[in-house]
Amino acid sequence: MRFYSTNNRDLTVDLRQAVTQGLAGDNGLYLPAHIPALPGSFFQGIESLSFPEIAFSVASNLLGDDIPGDELKRIVDHTIQFDAPVVALEGDIYALELFHGPTMAFKDFGARFMSQLLGYYARQQEKEIVILVATSGDTGSAVANGFLEVPGIRVVVLYPSGKVSDIQEKQFTTLGQNITALEIDGTFDDCQRLVKEAFLDAELRSKFFLTSANSINIARLIPQSFYYFHAYAQLKARQKPLVFAIPSGNFGNITGGLLAQRMGLPIHHFVAATNRNDVFPAYLETGLFQPRPSEQTISNAMDVGDPSNFVRILDLFDGDYGAIRSAISGYAFSDAETRAVMKDVFFRIGYVLDPHGAIGYLGLKKYLSAQRDSLTGVFLETAHPAKFKDVVEDTLESTIPIPDTLQRFLKLRKKTTVLAADYAVFKDFLANDF
Repeated sequence: MRFYSTNNRDLTVDLRQAVTQGLAGDNGLYLPAHIPALPGSFFQGIESLSFPEIAFSVASNLLGDDIPGDELKRIVDHTIQFDAPVVALEGDIYALELFHGPTMAFKDFGARFMSQLLGYYARQQEKEIVILVATSGDTGSAVANGFLEVPGIRVVVLYPSGKVSDIQEKQFTTLGQNITALEIDGTFDDCQRLVKEAFLDAELRSKFFLTSANSINIARLIPQSFYYFHAYAQLKARQKPLVFAIPSGNFGNITGGLLAQRMGLPIHHFVAATNRNDVFPAYLETGLFQPRPSEQTISNAMDVGDPSNFVRILDLFDGDYGAIRSAISGYAFSDAETRAVMKDVFFRIGYVLDPHGAIGYLGLKKYLSAQRDSLTGVFLETAHPAKFKDVVEDTLESTIPIPDTLQRFLKLRKKTTVLAADYAVFKDFLANDF
């Protein structure tokens, strides 16, 4: 499989270069040059397949001969060691729970897959790989834990000071070893900007083998397509068109869904649900994409004012605004609306939504209410509610238990370096103190 840059379709590379480079040399993002559809026989029997079997079939279909089959199976089996169950809430509405992994967030799937794929390539070269990752919350914890102790790889996590939950912060600032945490005095967009500037810095690239574990790296997006297939397998018997509502920040998750759809998964429609950082819903309404500084909300992992994966979405539809609007609906919700629906679902159904899944639920309900057709709706519950304990308990006025998986992080000591949101300062740290 060849991968092209969104800035130049004639610039193509193989899987190894796309994954290890992360960002294309012209500052574009990589996409598969061809997205092959899975055979009809796969979908006919998909409900009888295990999650790892589904994931391996999807990965094999997309990556072909780029990596030996036995190695790819090992990587997939390492990635899919926990389930992503579909849970019935009410009527035709279901939650796809993606928080049953080691850091209790959907990004465990992408981080674990990528860590093993990069580890495979790291064994084939002499130069140590340095991963730079910006996080608004869950990416940092998933990547740090996914790459912990992987030979030949060091990880630097940049996160906005005071803008992630305590549990999220503890999950990537307490590990040490090959994980370095940088607390940036700024926003997530500042963190993302610093990472992108580093990739374009020839001096740094000569010193380090730099790559990224954000959703700008194609290796993060590929496994994020797996659980859409798994959800379909669980709901196939309902025989109703399937709508997925995705709480959206950097738009990697919905891009993974679009890849699944291009591989033949019969998804009827997507709903991109955001908090007040609503540049994508605004684009769907006006046709203008106007990034702006991100605003802090209670759904902090979605506090993104300039979503990187917008260019991938644009490219997948060949820039056709009408086609994008036909495939994706977008809605934005306030903190007050988010808290209100968390209360409603908890007291009416007994289900605890996290502040991100709540926005996905709101988006799904809004879309379905305007449809005449009978549809099955699935919203993505992207993180365990206990990761946002303060917000959830304050909203519900009720105590929620913290799983043992998260409890162990709270007992560890935070270790970070505080830096200004200035590229010269960041570069100096990497060049001299790292």
